[in-house]
Amino acid sequence: MKIVVCVNHVPDTATRVNISSNQKTIDSRGVTYVVNPYDEFAIEEALKTKEAIGDEVFAISLGNEANKETLRKVLAMGVDEAILLKTDDNLDSLSVAKALAVEIKNQNAELVFMGKQSVDYDNAVMGQLVAAILGYNIVSTATSFNLSGNKIVAEREIEGGKETIETTIPAIITAQKGLNEPRYASLKGIMAAKKKVIEEKTVQSTGNFVNVIEMQKPPKKAAGKIVGVDASAVPELVRLLKEEAKVI
Repeated sequence: MKIVVCVNHVPDTATRVNISSNQKTIDSRGVTYVVNPYDEFAIEEALKTKEAIGDEVFAISLGNEANKETLRKVLAMGVDEAILLKTDDNLDSLSVAKALAVEIKNQNAELVFMGKQSVDYDNAVMGQLVAAILGYNIVSTATSFNLSGNKIVAEREIEGGKETIETTIPAIITAQKGLNEPRYASLKGIMAAKKKVIEEKTVQSTGNFVNVIEMQKPPKKAAGKIVGVDASAVPELVRLLKEEAKVI
């Protein structure tokens, strides 16, 4: 059984992000990029599954030449092969999902791992979209995973609790924090990753279904206001919360 893990190349959440002059994309100058944090849990689970059943893990990433940096890190962690679906276009979620689905089908992969969401746009729909396109079963926001033959038993987070799901392959699992503890790349893995060839495939864009009209930074927070220092300030505080802040 071939295992695929989908990974994204995203800005580090600690990086200060600015909007580019076209007001539709971020300015990549000075931005540090990393493996999408939720994808690290997906990578680890794919590698653990590989170690349990003895198959290969292929990593797929969609983006431009810079995505190779992330794929090298993934290879260093222990992934066997990497594929870059190369494009310089800014694709929307559905266009990305369609491209990923095509390659997953080409690889005849029956088990696919990916993070529950990407920390750049936070749409949290990629796994569901790819599963719908391929007709695969899906377990989203998984916090535990067990594979026995073609049977999957997984636990996922829901509002106010957790639920246990049983399904079968082919399936897509989207990883949530807590699923595992991602491993670090070894020196041996880093050296081996430098020698591996990342296969490139050009993505032919069919046009986005959703277009970004404009990006804006959140408004700056207003300066704080001290209305008093003792209990006598409570009436004024309540009035401000009700009339100005409108939170009560």
